[in-house]
Amino acid sequence: MIVRIMGEGQWKLADSHFVELNKLDDELLEEMESGDTEGFRRTLGALLEAVRRLGEPLADEALEPSELILPAPDASLDEVRAMLSDDGLIPG
Repeated sequence: MIVRIMGEGQWKLADSHFVELNKLDDELLEEMESGDTEGFRRTLGALLEAVRRLGEPLADEALEPSELILPAPDASLDEVRAMLSDDGLIPG
């Protein structure tokens, strides 16, 4: 799966990594719902770092369609809330 982090680029991730990413996404959703800004910042950073660590970066000139788009590291709680589906940022 191709994942884009807004403002950074794209990474190719194996489907097997989505268990870890979904766990972080669930935590992020809970923190957003409770208004835990500190937890939100920490978990968003952990989610993006997991994508960078587990994924293989694609070259800047490779314009692959992204199957998943994640917010930039400095995105606000309201900006991320606008991106959410009922499942969070990561469907499933």
